[in-house]
Amino acid sequence: MTPTALRRAAIIETLSLVVLLLNLVTVHWPVVSALIGPVHGCAYIAVILLALRLTETRRGIKALALLPAVGGLLVLRGLAGLARRAGYERRCLPD
Repeated sequence: MTPTALRRAAIIETLSLVVLLLNLVTVHWPVVSALIGPVHGCAYIAVILLALRLTETRRGIKALALLPAVGGLLVLRGLAGLARRAGYERRCLPD
């Protein structure tokens, strides 16, 4: 599996949380919460499932996906660290 789907889900999860928090501290429009909340939840679940499907990855990196908001980004960072230790350059990683 390439980390492209995981990368996209992690970015969507983080950006949707930012939108929800900005909405909460500013205008608090219920429509925004009703539309973006499920997107955030689905992205969070997708990050967890995609991280669990990773092969040849330590359990600790997979467990990071359970952290709300930044879990997916931490998994991606952990994968990049594993690739560096294995001698791969960033441009050699599949998208």
